Amino acid sequence: MSQRTDFVYSAKQEPHRLRTKQILQQHPEVRKLIGKNKYTFFAVLGLVLLQVALAWVVKDRSWWIVAGVAYLVGAFADHSLFVMIHECAHHLLFKNRAANRLTGILANLPQLFPSSISFERYHIKHHSFQGVHELDADLPNRWEAKLINNYFIGKVIWLLFYPLFQTFRISRLREIKPFDKWVALNWVACAVFIAAIWYFFGPKAIVYLLASFFFSVGLHPLGARWIQEHYLTHDDQQETFSYYGVLNAVAFNVGYHNEHHDFPSIPWNKLPLIKKSAPDYYDTLASHKSWTVLFFRFLFDKEISLYSRIVRKERGKVALTDESRPDMDLLAGQAQAHNPQQSPAGIAAATTAPAL
Repeated sequence: MSQRTDFVYSAKQEPHRLRTKQILQQHPEVRKLIGKNKYTFFAVLGLVLLQVALAWVVKDRSWWIVAGVAYLVGAFADHSLFVMIHECAHHLLFKNRAANRLTGILANLPQLFPSSISFERYHIKHHSFQGVHELDADLPNRWEAKLINNYFIGKVIWLLFYPLFQTFRISRLREIKPFDKWVALNWVACAVFIAAIWYFFGPKAIVYLLASFFFSVGLHPLGARWIQEHYLTHDDQQETFSYYGVLNAVAFNVGYHNEHHDFPSIPWNKLPLIKKSAPDYYDTLASHKSWTVLFFRFLFDKEISLYSRIVRKERGKVALTDESRPDMDLLAGQAQAHNPQQSPAGIAAATTAPAL
């Protein structure tokens, strides 16, 4: 690879729907993994309580301890909460959508910034329209890529303030409705939580939670996750990468990113089973073994920049209202072909595995 001055443009559709179809045809046992995991709620509750407890523990400590606990413990807890929000965005806990969204708001509280509901809205479009600049919030803005380019100090600033750079992307995604009553509820819940923490614990507790949030997604080895998922770190062909390192154990398997894009209706605890069921598809793909190695490689390797992304204009035949369930849609289509009299709703219910 060489230093880039623009994104990599592709005339092809995103690769995941085709691979989903092929895997379902050749490995039909994978369909048994589709379902919900209601027990994820207890992970959410435990992580929220952990962050509140740590905020209480550090409220009267030195600033060095506040920062140290945030970097060494709080960042991991908040990163796991992001994964929980991600599960809620895909409605992988409960059949009831409201229950998933309320759980996502709960997971969002220690992060202070109200983002769970908005994340669902934009993340689903990332799945449905991967690489389409007008709809994929995961892609950097053009000015963002030009500003940061491949400079070390620029990458440091970008990682440190990654949530802010993501916020700036919203203005270009004009086809996505940014606000509704659910977003309002998310804002109110976070505001009440912040007021309560400030009143009962004091300002150092707020600083701890704030630092945990920024470390969890930014200038920390965990921040390499954002590079791992879709940045072109090997060649110009493969645009999604998985991570198979040890931190998956504390990050709820979020590193299994190719598997997740191929089967977004399968919950976090069964993602490794997709790879195990279809090794012929995943063992041949390039992947990452260490977020820490990738973190430092991103900072120092001038061949990797924010331009190291594939973009496309081809949306395929996907509707703007698509809910990003290619695995469920394909199974529903197969079932309907065998039983034309069955309704789409009945097919979806029949192809959904029972809650875990």
